[in-house]
Amino acid sequence: MKIKPFDIELLESIDKEFEQEFYKYSKIIEHQKGSSPFTSYDLLKFFYILLDGKVKTYQINFENSKEQTFFIYQRGDMFDVVSLLDEQPHDVIYEVLEDCRVLQFPIQTVRYWIGNNHTFSKIFFPYLASKIRYTEDLASEISLYDVKDRFVHLLVENINPNNKFKYKLLQNLSNSEIAKLLGTVRHVIERILKQLKSEKIIQTQRKNIIVINIQKLLEKTDKMLHK
Repeated sequence: MKIKPFDIELLESIDKEFEQEFYKYSKIIEHQKGSSPFTSYDLLKFFYILLDGKVKTYQINFENSKEQTFFIYQRGDMFDVVSLLDEQPHDVIYEVLEDCRVLQFPIQTVRYWIGNNHTFSKIFFPYLASKIRYTEDLASEISLYDVKDRFVHLLVENINPNNKFKYKLLQNLSNSEIAKLLGTVRHVIERILKQLKSEKIIQTQRKNIIVINIQKLLEKTDKMLHK
């Protein structure tokens, strides 16, 4: 089974020559929800681009069971960038949140593309920069804002199609997974959801949060930024 490059927005502008090379080295692999197929050893050998589904990367403190989700990969995301660049094991855990398909590449091939293929480097380096910005934002939000403020901001970004990493991020996520993304626990998220519903800003439907008053939500975000 082949995936056309334009089926992944990240690869829309690649040239025909690289398209053939991309197909030559790619392999489609499927993983089921709940599995943890991407080990540190595996990520020293292979590089991945997500075609569909969701995969999270996180760390856990086994002494107190506290968990922090660093990133939730969606369509078009690449991993593991850290092991790709420094050739060292990356001490994080991966888990498939939704049944997914990934494109697998030999990591040495991807390293060669970065240094020798202008088409791929034009795709990779802007993506790398956007991940660095995301990580900076995560660090600053955890340091500067409380959980409710961060959740409200995440809701805004979740409906912003210009936000590469957070658009539709909350779709089909459980309250527990949202809590891990924000470094808190489920009952805190449930309390915040209840407050926002009482203010008639959102509605919830199964695992989806529907914003029904965008103006009120934006006002809350504005207050957060000007505290």
